[in-house]
Amino acid sequence: MVNYSFIIQKDRLVRSFFRKVFYLYYDGFKNMRDARKLWLIIFVKLFIMFAILKLFFFHDFLGSRFSTDDEKSDYIIEQLTKQP
Repeated sequence: MVNYSFIIQKDRLVRSFFRKVFYLYYDGFKNMRDARKLWLIIFVKLFIMFAILKLFFFHDFLGSRFSTDDEKSDYIIEQLTKQP
């Protein structure tokens, strides 16, 4: 018989940890005078990181070299299992 109490306790600890981290930032920004400016900076920075940099630096490697999903998956498997 498996003891699930440890798993449940671990799950509660993880959720509790993330909740504490969230409220740390939430309360900190809520009580700041220039919180909206900081949130704007954070969102602009995330937009630059994920949208702009992806367009310029991370091209569609598999899509440009292979036409079917089977060819793409064969290439990935070959690269993952290839001996150095």
